[in-house]
Amino acid sequence: MSNLKLGVEVASAHDLMSKDGQGSANPYVELHFDHQKYRTTVKEKDLNPYWNETFYFNISDPNNLTNLTLDAYVYNSTKGTNSKSFMGKVHINGTSFVPYSDAVVFHYPLEKRHFFSHVKGELGLKVFVTDNPSIRSSNPLPQMDTFSNERNESKDSRRTFHHLPNSNFVQQPHFQSQQPYMTAGNQPQPYGSSIDDMRNQAQGPSQIQSQPRAVRMYSGSSSQPMEYALKETSPFLGGGQVIRGRVVSGGNRQGRASTYDLVEPMQYLFVRVVKAQDLPSMDVTGSLDPYVEVRVGNYKGITRHFSKQSNPEWNTVFAFSKERMQATVLDVVVKDKDTLKDDFVGIVRVNLHDVPTRVPPDSPLAPEWYRLEDKNGEKRKGELMLAVWIGTQADEAFPDAFLADTAMSHVDGSISSVFTRSKVYQSPRLWYVRVNVIEVQDLVWFEKNRFPDVYVKAQINNQVLRTKQVQARTGNALWNEDMMFVAAEPFEDHLVLTIEDRVGPGKDEMLGKVFIPLNTVARRADDRMIHSQWFNLQDPFDHDIDEKEKRKKDRKFATRLHLRVCLDGGYHVLDESTQYSSDLRPSAKQLWRPSVGIIELGILNATGIHPMKTRHGKGTTDAYCVAKYGHKWVRTRTVIDSLVPKFNEQYTWEVYDPSTVLTVGVFDNAQLENESNSKDVRIGKIRIRISTLETGRVYTHSYPLLMLHPTGVKKMGELHLAIRFSSTSMMNMMYMYSKPLLPKMHYVRPLTVIQLEMLRHQAVGIVAARLSRAEPPLRKEIVEYMTDANSHLWSMRRSKANFFRLMSVFSGVLAVSKWFGEVCLWRNPITTVLVHILFVMLVSFPELILPTVFLYMFLIGLWNYWFRAQYPPHMNTKLSYADGVNPDELDEEFDTFPTSRSPDIVRHRYDRLRSVAGRIQSVVGDIASQGERLQGLLSWRDPRATVIFMMFCLVAAFVLYTTPFQVLVILGGFYVMRHPRLRHRLPSAPLNFFRRLPARTDSML
Repeated sequence: MSNLKLGVEVASAHDLMSKDGQGSANPYVELHFDHQKYRTTVKEKDLNPYWNETFYFNISDPNNLTNLTLDAYVYNSTKGTNSKSFMGKVHINGTSFVPYSDAVVFHYPLEKRHFFSHVKGELGLKVFVTDNPSIRSSNPLPQMDTFSNERNESKDSRRTFHHLPNSNFVQQPHFQSQQPYMTAGNQPQPYGSSIDDMRNQAQGPSQIQSQPRAVRMYSGSSSQPMEYALKETSPFLGGGQVIRGRVVSGGNRQGRASTYDLVEPMQYLFVRVVKAQDLPSMDVTGSLDPYVEVRVGNYKGITRHFSKQSNPEWNTVFAFSKERMQATVLDVVVKDKDTLKDDFVGIVRVNLHDVPTRVPPDSPLAPEWYRLEDKNGEKRKGELMLAVWIGTQADEAFPDAFLADTAMSHVDGSISSVFTRSKVYQSPRLWYVRVNVIEVQDLVWFEKNRFPDVYVKAQINNQVLRTKQVQARTGNALWNEDMMFVAAEPFEDHLVLTIEDRVGPGKDEMLGKVFIPLNTVARRADDRMIHSQWFNLQDPFDHDIDEKEKRKKDRKFATRLHLRVCLDGGYHVLDESTQYSSDLRPSAKQLWRPSVGIIELGILNATGIHPMKTRHGKGTTDAYCVAKYGHKWVRTRTVIDSLVPKFNEQYTWEVYDPSTVLTVGVFDNAQLENESNSKDVRIGKIRIRISTLETGRVYTHSYPLLMLHPTGVKKMGELHLAIRFSSTSMMNMMYMYSKPLLPKMHYVRPLTVIQLEMLRHQAVGIVAARLSRAEPPLRKEIVEYMTDANSHLWSMRRSKANFFRLMSVFSGVLAVSKWFGEVCLWRNPITTVLVHILFVMLVSFPELILPTVFLYMFLIGLWNYWFRAQYPPHMNTKLSYADGVNPDELDEEFDTFPTSRSPDIVRHRYDRLRSVAGRIQSVVGDIASQGERLQGLLSWRDPRATVIFMMFCLVAAFVLYTTPFQVLVILGGFYVMRHPRLRHRLPSAPLNFFRRLPARTDSML
């Protein structure tokens, strides 16, 4: 029986509706979950009750947890009649349930039971899931189908529903982690929440075959060179051939279903060397230092050796690419490690024609004992346990297998085995830490002849913020300032606050400090006020005293700091550029909405990669790919010494918002040369916006890898991808378009742009530091490139590109204006007459204007549907203004910050920036002048102009009052569209009058 239970802490309710006719109520909460009911105690005469009662529900089917719902009903208990009246309800889906460590009290607004219900207020609940076997479920509530059953209950029986105290779950232990969830790409990954880890389910891929593919080319625009064009392909993948986005299964395909169907098959010979026993001694001393050498033709793999061990255990897996194998026999040789020459111990030969083929989800092949033979084929002492089978990259042994065919390259095999494996990384969940520094009391300072100028310095790791300076004349100081930091789970860091006195320029004295562990800080998911706390400051000079003396010292050191500290879980911590965000969910898991779909990515291969390094006089590349979406990062294996690497790895992500972006980058592995300071080199990057993908279609395209270098844009190769977006609920996905892009807290308590940029910089640093400690490490330069950490820096090229983008946005308005100008000039008399007729009809029947506009837009959308793009958007050199950029502007873009160029170059660029800024300054000034002229119409700055405008307004008022408005509009339209013979070359009188109005430019210095 499963130990999985749902815990519900009923914390409190606020602002409930009165029900007793005297402005109060007797509320209690009734919980319904999985055919179980529990009820809290009744709080008499209280519209803001506090319960703090916890209940535990049994979960009958853990696999069906996401489909279950928790309903919390708030009722008013009526004395005398033992009846109840409805006060509101809360409905929580199973997808919102989180483990205890992630749960916080969240105040849910009460919902109506039906349309005519009158409810108000909020209910505070903390909902979590636990599998602790020591926790028992609460006593069940008797079934109450009708009100009559309730009336028969006594008051004493109502209070027999026991609840567990809060201490039960405050000391809740950390449960052992379960086996990782296996994705379709066969990579271990932490699932969306640890609830699914408790229900560990593994899926295996099916065997697939590879075939040639057809190619169709698309260009991003008419001006995009065909060299940089997108190519649509028709490869044979695991599910069949992809033709125009549809998978067509071939007749020779196996009938077995496959979840690994977006990549081409790559067959491998897997050899698992488990252990050996009873190995003979080879040295004079009777000792043995054994290791195993696995050989297939010219390819070999070597295990580590054990010193003086006759029964070693290796449990190492080797994988040999089947397409490179030329031999028909597998040789597994046991050798003795020696100083001069390794001694032969024994050999096991396996005929490759007899090796079985394994297709997941079959269970792993059981290893067998093989008797060692000498070089002549005679049996000798010792046995070796092996498992040999043929599989694909879908095999679960593949990610940790040593690719033995790379051992023949010019790379150290021990290094390549660590830095070349494919892995799935989970970036840490980030939270904002809000520190409200309120005040300090009873300051103790050293120079009594002056008043201290104090400020508070707050620090979390390398994040440091300061309050403003305040002079503490009475020994007290008040700030009431907010400071924001970024912290990552698990919260192992401390918040350190120090009070410092500014003695002189560049000289500060520490007056006290306090350490606050972040794992003790309260969490919140909304904007409710957190209770403030007083902290006793530690004397800065008592570092070396013991704990007892420290406590005595703390009593004497009376300085106190008033703080309000919390972990804000209602925000989404931005760790990437807002234009390319892959995740928009808040930090608190209980605010996460259900997923709207699944994005599947098959990384097939790369072609035409430029050599990124020279090895033994030959240009080569050690390429690997990194993909990021949400908290999940994936890294393919590194293909060594290949300019046409084949990856064929498939990965899956859950999609929670269609307005997000999947990023795929290609890099050259620089860690194989045994140089710790070398950085992995960028080859290219691809972005795929989920909202541009059609549901259910398989996109197979070859994407150009474009990189901007100081010499200009350069194509570094092409990356072949297969992408499929599947929607779990079309209605939920459509509904997402009506919801805010960011969580609620971003609008309730918005952060400034400067704060967001600073916090984003800190978040990228935390993610990079965490992922760089993994094995193999995902280095800092990779994380910064994938998250566009430097996208905020100045670039003349990017500024020009944004200007031309703005011009293209207004190009439609400019085109309409140009067309209307031609109508007014009677270039085509028939068109002008038809416009006159249409204008008269719309003015005569104004109720047709809006329907005509919307119907016209509908027809435009319907027309554009037949000419819609058949491919996802990709990098466009024309749009990026990368094809015609000046070399000096590119050099400026690649310059460091602060600059590392010579003073002459910096002076030239500064002068160029001044000239550009001068033109922008003139445009802004002209726009301001036009606005000031409008303000000057009635300001009497020019008395004569004001009198003229006032007389015009008086005449216009009489005319508009006596003349039908439609007649005036028609006359005005005819005047605007009058024939050129009725026009003058000089500007009109109203325009001349407006240009003569005074502006405030003559008052500027």
